Amino acid sequence: MKAAVFHGIEDIRIEEREIPKIDDDGILIKVSYCAICGTDVRIYFNGQDNVIPPRITGHEISGVIDSIGKNVQGYKVGDKVVVVPQIACGKCFECLRGNSNMCNSADVIGYGLDGGFAEYMAVPGKAVEHGNVIKLEKDQDLKFSCIAEPLSCVINGHKNLNIKLGDDVLIVGAGPIGTMHALLSKAQGASRVILADIEENRLNLAHELGTDFVIDTSKTDLYEEVNEITKGQGVDVGIAACSVPSVQSQVLSVIKKGGKALFFAGLPKGKSINPIDTNIIHYKEISLYGSFGSTITQHITALKLINSKVINADRLITTILPIDKLVDGIKMVRRGEGLKIAIKMS
Repeated sequence: MKAAVFHGIEDIRIEEREIPKIDDDGILIKVSYCAICGTDVRIYFNGQDNVIPPRITGHEISGVIDSIGKNVQGYKVGDKVVVVPQIACGKCFECLRGNSNMCNSADVIGYGLDGGFAEYMAVPGKAVEHGNVIKLEKDQDLKFSCIAEPLSCVINGHKNLNIKLGDDVLIVGAGPIGTMHALLSKAQGASRVILADIEENRLNLAHELGTDFVIDTSKTDLYEEVNEITKGQGVDVGIAACSVPSVQSQVLSVIKKGGKALFFAGLPKGKSINPIDTNIIHYKEISLYGSFGSTITQHITALKLINSKVINADRLITTILPIDKLVDGIKMVRRGEGLKIAIKMS
């Protein structure tokens, strides 16, 4: 099979490899699409401690079951599926209280296990048993379904925000994740959604998709623009959806009293110690949340939103490339070209 193998920083090689073997409890998937995540970009340019070369990366995966182990039940050859990459242990404190995304000993496909930038991918029996392979409806599109993983992470981020009818929501970062935050906020009933970024093309696309206001922060001041839109009240919810340290302070500065802030995007190594004015949180009684990963249930919700077109995946996926062009796609993501880029395997 053809596979894109990460051998180290700025070193991905397209190789011929043996199709992986599965045990009696595993599933072999013929990968259809694997979308490029911002994490894939960081791994390529900076490496990551839990990705030890050589490794096939890629964790936003859709495909078709090619074969199943003799002990596997509930699946058959030909089923269309997506794969939840984080394989929780199911036994630790966090798993037992329903936070499988916070599992203390999870294995992750595309990080510690080979992922979806290959024509075939083996899903271990532990993942099959835990429900990490989700069957799609017959009418669900494999191309669109590959972005269920990032959408599920956005859904997880919204779980504590309780966005309601009439709320004003600000998202800083108009990449695919920020745009998903905007679309989900509208679906939850937000009255006005404001999206800020420095990429004009991305802002224009987000506006076409239904974002009420867009702010180009390379040309105008975020604080002044948000205050003008909200008549000085600030927003009910602010979301930092890009890995720029200063954005966290910017988001906090425009939240109204009693509002909520979500720091969705992780910051680069060495830049996560970020000074912010904590008196803003104290005196304005702002609730501050973090967010990491997602659960299998949230993946299922994401698939429903995509299939019902509540989230328009057709507009979010702007580029399809063959596996040979993976590095080109990674560089496109880094340059902020388009929104979601997916690699078509078969």
